Amino acid sequence: MSSDSPSGRQRIILVTGMLGAGKTTALRELEDLGWEPIDNFPIRLLDRLLNVDDSRQQSLGPLAIGFDCRTRGFVPEAVIEQVKQLTDSPDILLTTVFLDCTDNELERRFNETRRRHHLAQEMPVSQGIKAEREFLAPLRRWADVLLDTSQFSTNDLQLAIREHFTATASRGMTVTVSSFGFSRGMPPVADLVFDMRYLDNPHWDPALRDLTGQDAPVGDHIASSEGFISSFPRIRDLVLDLLPRYEKQGKSYVNIAFGCTGGRHRSVYTAERMAATLRENGFSPTVLHRNLKSRATELIEGPQKS
Repeated sequence: MSSDSPSGRQRIILVTGMLGAGKTTALRELEDLGWEPIDNFPIRLLDRLLNVDDSRQQSLGPLAIGFDCRTRGFVPEAVIEQVKQLTDSPDILLTTVFLDCTDNELERRFNETRRRHHLAQEMPVSQGIKAEREFLAPLRRWADVLLDTSQFSTNDLQLAIREHFTATASRGMTVTVSSFGFSRGMPPVADLVFDMRYLDNPHWDPALRDLTGQDAPVGDHIASSEGFISSFPRIRDLVLDLLPRYEKQGKSYVNIAFGCTGGRHRSVYTAERMAATLRENGFSPTVLHRNLKSRATELIEGPQKS
């Protein structure tokens, strides 16, 4: 969907869901896509927010409004009824997004950040999550878009939001080139995945270990290797052949992912090279490096070679 409404109607996204499922990340990504974010908005005041005169209405950009169980006066059934009424308005185009996540993953996230769950108080966080899930069940069933972020990294959620609400959706196919580390799992949102672990690993060179695929010494090391010289032109030609075919089939989003062990050297450099190649051929790819800031340790790369 585009944030620009061709009919001139006010575009609104309501973003809600389980605490810890990624609402803040989703709102930040929507802001980057041209939506005006309002977080923790008292949803009962939504009618008043939209009660503007015609001249002001025409100047309003798309709104992304976040709320959750912490929001004052938040009652899921009342929200549903309120949104149903707004949906019938000829001046408003409204979408509701619910961010969900498994209980185990939510509990892990809360324990990792040492945050208290709003509904847990002195109880275990699992009890708060259970109560919240029961409380939000009606809104989850009714939402237009349901995103399960259980297996998502921050970048994965950003990609999912782009796929649903990017402001450039009407301008042709959106291409994303990403890097990742297999040690931290496969990306859940990817159309083409290339495993670069067959290349010589710069991690084992002490002079390169603390650098990344964005640093020239690492790039020179990889680019000069026999494996890269032989394989990259084939990968490049395959991608350049497939992208127009995807576009012809009406595919709006293509994510090309490159993986290595830790996601800091081989995959990063190859993703950057592929992005540069795509730009040279008329595409405007978004580049994301999922694990670039992760420290490559022996726990990930394995024991030091003798």
